[in-house]
Amino acid sequence: MTTVIKLKRGTTTPTTSNIVSGEIAVDTSAKKIYINDGGTVKLIGVGDVASSPQQVLIKNSSGTTIKVRVGLNAGGTTTLVKNSAGTTLNTVVGPFFNATELVEGPSSSGGSSTGKQTIFVPASAMTPTASNGCSSLTTVETTAGRPDMNVLDFGSSSDTHAQFQVAFPKSWNEGTVSFKAYWTVSSAVTTGVAWGLQGVAVSDNDTIDVAYGSTVVVTDDALNTTEDLCVTDESSSVTIAGTPAAEDMVFFRVFRDVSDANDDMTQDARLIGIKLFFTTDAGNDE
Repeated sequence: MTTVIKLKRGTTTPTTSNIVSGEIAVDTSAKKIYINDGGTVKLIGVGDVASSPQQVLIKNSSGTTIKVRVGLNAGGTTTLVKNSAGTTLNTVVGPFFNATELVEGPSSSGGSSTGKQTIFVPASAMTPTASNGCSSLTTVETTAGRPDMNVLDFGSSSDTHAQFQVAFPKSWNEGTVSFKAYWTVSSAVTTGVAWGLQGVAVSDNDTIDVAYGSTVVVTDDALNTTEDLCVTDESSSVTIAGTPAAEDMVFFRVFRDVSDANDDMTQDARLIGIKLFFTTDAGNDE
């Protein structure tokens, strides 16, 4: 003989007057399940996310709270958790949960969190441009047995350029990027330099003979010590020309902008590399 067990139910949120400690009740109107936990009524489950979403709080790795809605679909399986931008967050939500805060982080499958990412492009991965190029890659010894510097030298008499290219992951949001320049100088000076960056995206079966986007410049001053590492502030946003799309090749041109008011250094500025900042909106490249 089958025994039918029915939970207490009603059309409003239950109170301690309706259920004793340890007892469960269902709000059939809102499709929510509650429990009396030692005299406090707590929500432990929600219904169909499409008809009755439950708002919880999720914090990203920076501690910023992201408001999302989670729930169960009609089949009883766990739904995906998405933020207001529609980005799927790597958070597991079971059919019953007792939490007001969930933490966004790597998924159990090993995917990384979405958001701001970096990639470093060393000078050794760049080439002087065919026209108005900087000097060729030079290896400069500091002291024997210590780190050598692989640098591209940019003179002070005119703008000179180098090129590199990046195939960003599919998880890139195809938006703007920013950068920091890592550089040094061969003598002890305190004068300044200006570094410019441009970019253009090229898709499969498109011509590479296209114009770069607008230039963004970041400035910095030498530190009055030979071979000191200098790192610029992060630049403002660099808009990539060419309507970027997933799996595009993005060509970049970096140069010394000698016409900038801050660029008063008469010596060569030695570029060690560029750190690019970009944003992802997926946890992996699937």
